[in-house]
Amino acid sequence: MLIYLIIINTFTFVIYGVDKFLAIKHYYRISEKLLYLFSIFGGALGALLGMFFFRHKTLKLKFYLVNITFLVGWVILLYI
Repeated sequence: MLIYLIIINTFTFVIYGVDKFLAIKHYYRISEKLLYLFSIFGGALGALLGMFFFRHKTLKLKFYLVNITFLVGWVILLYI
């Protein structure tokens, strides 16, 4: 499980960086639904780190709520 979480969080962090790059270049973007999906499947920590590191989606409250909610959910799930 730990290896899975490391991989999904690393990948989620990277796709936030890629989406930020695409936004700057005005190219087609990664959908918000896909960004949420990676958070749901365990990449919430990577998403939050990506938000802050790349300064991406930081003005959208929904991203904070979704990512923090699923991060807490994953922490609880791992301790059960």
